Order: sequence, then C-alpha cells, then structure tokens
Amino acid sequence: MAAGTHISDVMRACVGRELSRSVSFPVSASDIRRWALAVYHPEEPPRLYWDEEYARQTTYGGIVAPEEFNPFAWMTAEPPGMRRGPDNDPDALERSLGIEGPGLGFQLNGGLHAEYGVRMRPGDVITSVTRLASYRERQGRLGLMLFTVSETIWTNGQDQLVKRTESTLIRY
Repeated sequence: MAAGTHISDVMRACVGRELSRSVSFPVSASDIRRWALAVYHPEEPPRLYWDEEYARQTTYGGIVAPEEFNPFAWMTAEPPGMRRGPDNDPDALERSLGIEGPGLGFQLNGGLHAEYGVRMRPGDVITSVTRLASYRERQGRLGLMLFTVSETIWTNGQDQLVKRTESTLIRY
C-alpha cells in the first residue's frame, strides 16, 4: 500500500470484480399486488399494478411492478435461501473478494443512486449482479476517508436492464 493511502494495489486490481450474484423466483402478479398495497397504503394502489383489464389498455400492455419492487425481498432462487443482513465488519467487502481490507474501524452509508430501465412483469426472473465499481479517497475532519462504490445491475430474462444502482460506503 502506498504511503498516505488506504487503497492497496491488490484492492485497486479488484475493481470490476463480481461481489455477488442472485437470481429471483419468477415474479407473480400476486407479488406485485401485495408490494403495491404495502407501498401505497393507506391510499389505493394505482390500477396499473392490480387491475389486469385496465393494465392491458396502458402503454405497458399489462400489469407491471412499481419501479421500487424488490423480487429479492424475501428469498432468492439462486443461491437458494433467505437474504442475510449487512455485515458490520468494515473489511467485509474485501474479505468477500479474498483480499486484505484497509483495516479501518468505522463505516457509514454514503448514499444510493438508482436508474430504472424496463418494468418488471409477472413471470420475469430477475438476475442481480453486484460488482466493485471504484475506490477513491478524500481528506475529512477525522482523517483520510475511503469511498467504496459498488454497482448492482438487475436484468430480466431477455437481458434487458431493469435497474442499476450505485451504493457508496464511506470508511474511516
């Protein structure tokens, strides 16, 4: 690791590597209806999410999920099982890559940016791939801070972009 930096050459070489991959169960119309009811409660969800006859007459040509719908919220098909919560180890990301982390003691969420593509529909199977997008540093009041960005891309069975997010982790 160069003097005055938290980013080692090994860490830098890992930029672009895959951190995780998940495949959803097929999205059902019932999943979409329940999500919309939960999100829009106590207001009635837009008819686009639950009324098949109405939805067929829209530009979407059928029921679509709200953009914020998460097909991975409960379980995943691959790898099978329940979703686990975040790891509170500041070096967890590097450990998942099999490398040594920067050894910093604190971390916080630095924000999330989302872009949406095509809407999810009943029957869609969504694949989520998360990659290490970048490292950068900035001096702060508490010393040198490490900003780590991971990018997650969701695609449907036709390999169309459903959602792209960039998550920033700040460590110091």
